[in-house]
Amino acid sequence: MDADYIEYGKGNTIVKAWVKGVPIEDDAVAQALRTAKMPFVFKHVALMPDAHVGIGATVGTVIATKGAVVPAAVGVDIGCGMIAVQTTLTAEDLPDNLNRLRLSLEESIPVGQAKHSRSTPESNRAAKAFEKLHPRLKEFMKKTGFETDVDNCAKQVGTLGGGNHFVEVCRDQNDSVWVVLHSGSRGVGNLLGRYFIDKAKSRMAKELIQLEDPNLAYLSEGYQDYRAYLEAVMWAQDYAAQNRQTMLQNLLLKTGWSTSGDIVNCHHNYISAENHFGEDVMVTRKGAVRASKGMRGIIPGSMGVGTFIVEGLGDPESFESCSHGAGRKMSRSAARNKIALSDHIEATKHVECRKDEGIIDESPAAYKDLSAVMAAQKTLVKPIAKLEPIICIKG
Repeated sequence: MDADYIEYGKGNTIVKAWVKGVPIEDDAVAQALRTAKMPFVFKHVALMPDAHVGIGATVGTVIATKGAVVPAAVGVDIGCGMIAVQTTLTAEDLPDNLNRLRLSLEESIPVGQAKHSRSTPESNRAAKAFEKLHPRLKEFMKKTGFETDVDNCAKQVGTLGGGNHFVEVCRDQNDSVWVVLHSGSRGVGNLLGRYFIDKAKSRMAKELIQLEDPNLAYLSEGYQDYRAYLEAVMWAQDYAAQNRQTMLQNLLLKTGWSTSGDIVNCHHNYISAENHFGEDVMVTRKGAVRASKGMRGIIPGSMGVGTFIVEGLGDPESFESCSHGAGRKMSRSAARNKIALSDHIEATKHVECRKDEGIIDESPAAYKDLSAVMAAQKTLVKPIAKLEPIICIKG
């Protein structure tokens, strides 16, 4: 029986890629193979169907390691991920003026570079959420010398950011309204990521280790920087999860909407201590979601396309993982050059969202076909809800 993945490489350098029926760049495969060559990589590298070239490691990569971690494989948006919840509303309960509703939601969730700056119910809830996180950050800064603007960290809890981060109001196949949100650890996660990427590169220079790609610089177990990095990552992941939780809470309180069912809150840029093939390993997912058997996850497409709520099937060869979205098929610069504003407006005509030049790099045409991505990973997850976008908020 044919495998559900395509295998690249040979010997101890193996990449297993769930990309059947999905376009993938040769450069992305080559990058994944460079990662798989690293001596501390366990078994093989798993490549998800949304994979595309990243910095250091391919976006859409799952890397199990023993004895070392690669900070650039997590990246600088540590803990980036998704949160989603079903409400008690149906689409008919939403107001006719969706533009007014979108602008109202943006009042409770600062987007782009904005942050909470005045005493409002939303900013007060954000400050309270940060109080739980602050002691660990304060102790970490004292131990390591890492510096950041703590006040800014507090004010960015409950904020969206820019790029591909978004808030959506969607409807499922039963016409129930859902809220879906994508964001991460904001400015402090970016600083922590860059801080430890530099630490890893300094370690390589000090030990005269030359790498095929300098961005694969690693931190070895047993060193103080390794322990400090794991501590920093776990804190930033908690910050990211709390950031999403706070945004969702502020939106629900702003609208007065009630929820129906459990909240799904999952990372897709992160590190986790796990057991695979009977061995304890550190798993880095760069643009991938854990999909253990029965575990719920979220796989969004582009703005205008919608989102799948999925349940993991626990495939061992993927290290129990799935894609984190549709995946880019155009770089941001290519999208801005190739996609006409009129095409973006047509592709998002059914969605209340921004329809201006500043959002072209996030237009649906810049992304892979989400249906093909889902078909390529049918052995990794099963869809339990398909959400169609009604409102999409971008930074």
